[in-house]
Amino acid sequence: MFISEKETIEFLQNCDNIYIFTHRSPDGDCIGTGFALHDFFRRTGRRSAVLCSDNFPDKFKFITDTENDSDFTPEVFITVDVADKKLMGKYEKLYGDKINLCIDHHVSNKDYAERTFLKADDAAACQVLYGLFRTMGFELSDYSAACIYTGISTDTGCFRYENANAETHIIAGEIMSSHNLNYAEINRQMFEIKSKARMTLESNICNIMEEYLDGKLVIVAVTADMVQKWGIVSGELDGVASITVQLEGTEVGVFVKEREDGTFRCSFRSAGSVNVSEICQTFGGGGHAKAAGCTIDGNIESAKTQIIEAVRKALT
Repeated sequence: MFISEKETIEFLQNCDNIYIFTHRSPDGDCIGTGFALHDFFRRTGRRSAVLCSDNFPDKFKFITDTENDSDFTPEVFITVDVADKKLMGKYEKLYGDKINLCIDHHVSNKDYAERTFLKADDAAACQVLYGLFRTMGFELSDYSAACIYTGISTDTGCFRYENANAETHIIAGEIMSSHNLNYAEINRQMFEIKSKARMTLESNICNIMEEYLDGKLVIVAVTADMVQKWGIVSGELDGVASITVQLEGTEVGVFVKEREDGTFRCSFRSAGSVNVSEICQTFGGGGHAKAAGCTIDGNIESAKTQIIEAVRKALT
């Protein structure tokens, strides 16, 4: 059930002993939202813990290296930046049907929670949370300001994407002017510093990049063998999807990564008018018009064939 801002604030102000879930393959937005919310509960005398099916990438240690409460029995379950309970990974089976509140910004949200506060026009879940904090008069700490800024910056590609609207820039300015925030270092960590394994991957992208549909579709597929050969860990693959639409003439780019279970995580990006969220929804996924994701079963050639056909339909 979708609820109002007022109802969401009332719920957040009156709950305790909370588990906060992010989505698997965590990014800066779900991490920033989860830990900023955790900071809110901690500073208002409540107990909470942030849980994720996968490990948080090392580059987010300045956010995640904080104390999670552990000596409590959970009574409330909240998801942040999770459009579908399937994205909870190993926690779906235990808690997927118990979510009391979902805070999200994905237009493809499945409305799986008891309550859902959705602002699809916001650039990031962190922007949604900041709006809630601002309305309730909660003053951010420098730590939570860093969380919020990180989530907004990463989900907008350092404010380069179309989802970074005027309000997004206003919020970033408010945070930067009101807090001791080393935003330049945050952006350097998020977008510039790369491991040798990531540099190896990028140096090979031209060799593994495949063009289809007269160059309108680009697919970059990374198999499990490549991941092992180049020594890549999951967090080092952040941002690869955006590279797929950098080639001139590309309208849709897809980054395909083989998971350990043999399925393929597909991250779609649109450089034009194609709504990739609609494409991903045909595979049981979703996201935004310009950036979305899904999972495809089968082998790598079958996954590519399905992607090509789906994009062909979208283009026509």
